[in-house]
Amino acid sequence: MLRIRLRRVGAKRQPSYRIVVAESTTSRDSKSLEVIGFYNPRTEPETVRLDEGRALYWLSVGASPSDAVARILKTQGTMERLERLRAGATLESLVAEVGVAAPAPERAKPAAGEAEGLG
Repeated sequence: MLRIRLRRVGAKRQPSYRIVVAESTTSRDSKSLEVIGFYNPRTEPETVRLDEGRALYWLSVGASPSDAVARILKTQGTMERLERLRAGATLESLVAEVGVAAPAPERAKPAAGEAEGLG
């Protein structure tokens, strides 16, 4: 059985988590099938980055979320979109609604006089 759950990363006393799809019998930090997001509870407000399309896909094929991930998915609105997917909406329309195509992080611009790509 597949589970969507948190995998702990980060230093001692500074946890952050990856949202992963893994077999339910594997240990918390063992190999997972796919990383679908990131969660950092230490920021104010909590930071959540989630690939909504992949989360909806895994939920639609039978993966069950852990309690913590279910709370995250509920606050993100993913569980409501899952119900609409089951009611007949297309996955593409639901993903487009979220605006999954987040802008890529900007690269630092080279200082004046520095060649781009060197350094």
